[in-house]
Amino acid sequence: MATRISAARDRGRQAYTKLRKLIVHGRLAPGSRLIETEIAERLRLSRTPVRSALQRLMQEGYISDPGKGRQSRPFVAPLTRDDAEELFQIVGELEGLAAWRAAQLVHRRRLVNKLNRLNEKLRVEIEEPGPSKELIHQVDTRFHRCYVEGGAGPRLLSLHNAIKPQAERYARLYVDALMDQLALSIDEHQATIDAIEDGDADRAQLAVQTNWRNAGERLGDVIERAGELGSW
Repeated sequence: MATRISAARDRGRQAYTKLRKLIVHGRLAPGSRLIETEIAERLRLSRTPVRSALQRLMQEGYISDPGKGRQSRPFVAPLTRDDAEELFQIVGELEGLAAWRAAQLVHRRRLVNKLNRLNEKLRVEIEEPGPSKELIHQVDTRFHRCYVEGGAGPRLLSLHNAIKPQAERYARLYVDALMDQLALSIDEHQATIDAIEDGDADRAQLAVQTNWRNAGERLGDVIERAGELGSW
């Protein structure tokens, strides 16, 4: 009995992980209808774990569903200006708390050195002709994750793991229009590094919150020009 329950949970987790990746990477586009039977066939799973995965993704905001019961018609959540700005502020609050804690670490020199290396790697990469968007995304993700893991406890990490990929959806799908704004973000990163190095927890928290708030505003302007994805 316990083995069957464990296996069912593994299948549900597998369906959730695969679907979230498809959504985050844009392979399931914003506004796309999600039909349970089609997803189950595509993932080669039964409908039960797929249903469980859809419910979890809906709770976390990756999926929307205005209907109920037999009228249920889940679809991939659209990308909108209001959602982007709210989402980036939430991520900023979570990461700001992690930075606040990281700045109070007694042994933070190794963390500061790693942050400096990553930020410099970003600076060099954006100055290259034909910069690699995927590499830039990876380095930027590592930069933020570095101080989050340095300061966050298990509860904060769990919250961050659930919501940060939602911000990644925006970064990936609007990356072309955001490339010329990366230098601003790098300077904001440096303010975070300096505050952590100085052991100034309040300044580190504010620097991260400011970085994410500004990023949300920059993205909002891009969405305003390029148009929202998946909304009517």
